[in-house]
Amino acid sequence: MGLSTHVLDTMHGRPAAGMQVELYTTEGGQAQLVRRFRLNHDGRNPDGPLYDNDSLKAGTYRLVFDVRDYFAAQGVDLPDPPFLDRVALDFGVAHADQHYHVPLLVSPWSYSTYRGS
Repeated sequence: MGLSTHVLDTMHGRPAAGMQVELYTTEGGQAQLVRRFRLNHDGRNPDGPLYDNDSLKAGTYRLVFDVRDYFAAQGVDLPDPPFLDRVALDFGVAHADQHYHVPLLVSPWSYSTYRGS
């Protein structure tokens, strides 16, 4: 399965459809953009996995979720500046032959993540 992500809007209790996400590879403090996409109706990448098993390599990665713009588009009255703007998750892939699923549960005030299955 490679690498995948899924975002749930915990404020409204639904997938975060329309949120923009960026995927980077990172090395030595430098980040290289791999792709930018908007989440589909299910809060997932519309093209499926971000990397399949053959493409995923051991190393470090970053997912950046545009939380502020997503919640503003949902009509949420956010303070200026908002508490959360863009949420960046830096993570490592040690075993490229395994599935790495990186879900984000998010509201305008909090977020959590974990390595899912």
